[in-house]
Amino acid sequence: MILHELISYDTLRVIWWLLLGVLLIGFALTDGFDLGVGTLLPIVAHNDVERRVVVNTIGPVWEGNQVWLILGGGAIFAAWPQLYAVSFSGFYIAMFAVLFALILRPVGFKYRSARESAKWRNGWDWALFIGGFVPSLIFGVAMGNVLQGVPFRITPDMQMYYDGSFFGLLNPYAVVCGLVSVMMLVMHGAAWLVLKTENPVSERARRWGIMAAVVTTVLYGLAGWALASFVDGYQLTSELAANGASNPLFKSAAVTPGAWFENYSNHGLLMLVPALGLGAPLLAALALAARRPLAALLCSGTAIAAIIGSVGVSMFPFILPSSIDPSASLTVWDSSSSHLTLFIMLICAVIFMPIILAYTSWVFSILRGKVKADDIRNDKGHAY
Repeated sequence: MILHELISYDTLRVIWWLLLGVLLIGFALTDGFDLGVGTLLPIVAHNDVERRVVVNTIGPVWEGNQVWLILGGGAIFAAWPQLYAVSFSGFYIAMFAVLFALILRPVGFKYRSARESAKWRNGWDWALFIGGFVPSLIFGVAMGNVLQGVPFRITPDMQMYYDGSFFGLLNPYAVVCGLVSVMMLVMHGAAWLVLKTENPVSERARRWGIMAAVVTTVLYGLAGWALASFVDGYQLTSELAANGASNPLFKSAAVTPGAWFENYSNHGLLMLVPALGLGAPLLAALALAARRPLAALLCSGTAIAAIIGSVGVSMFPFILPSSIDPSASLTVWDSSSSHLTLFIMLICAVIFMPIILAYTSWVFSILRGKVKADDIRNDKGHAY
């Protein structure tokens, strides 16, 4: 037996679909609080020392957290090449906006305190705000567009064409999803700040975190209602071999009202996922109100995982539906790399994922404790 045949092709496809979700959630959980802190920076910190406190809560860890974004992009490229081809070419303007915003973050960290000028530092503080807010918004907008279907088509010779525009992405439903993303990451960032700072920054972050958590539940509920009422889902209308060739044109699919809720109807236990998406932010708000920051951070992380996970559960087996030609939609069963490629990648993931998790845990353990204003004033152990 050839080694990679130890795991069937259809099983590997599901494993890599799950791992893609793990990587996206891992990015949202780790780099998510970095983005949330950046968004909150001009709001919760009212003077230079306070802003340095806020920056130093994430300055030592943001680079390690961003590894998850690189891993996610690499996994899409290697495991789901057709998904990579459509999404990274179709959303390229949005991707450039995200990259520009993310580049502002390290530059802001390095240059912010290089001069004593208040105007200089204030400018970089707003750059850090952009570096947090813009990616948070665009990631959510992208998710909203995926749920509605993306305007791409595939020719018989497997050439992929995106027929949409950047401003077409900014439709009402996608904007609501973008606001869900912003609010849930602000909630997560606020919980991190409450854990890592002292008053008055901690108290301001606590108040904003409670507000963001409640708004997250409201907006997520609104997005779910709009998905059921106004957004049609996608459904396979032909048999599709789970271990067949990676050619989306070998199947047929159709736009069907309510299709995104069929998996919940068929498997009632899955309702726990969106239920957590609605309830966990409220638990985070209660934990913040009770001044239990670690519990708040865990609840906000649970909310993020559930909100992202609910999208995957709703869409399975679709990964990227096409609004132009539903039959060209990409699914778990017809858009992956080869059997051998998925197997080799799985071996690499089994080796390196524990190393990344161990390193991340070690870093957070070493850097535990609060960032104090007195230490900032005395330049004791803080780089930014």
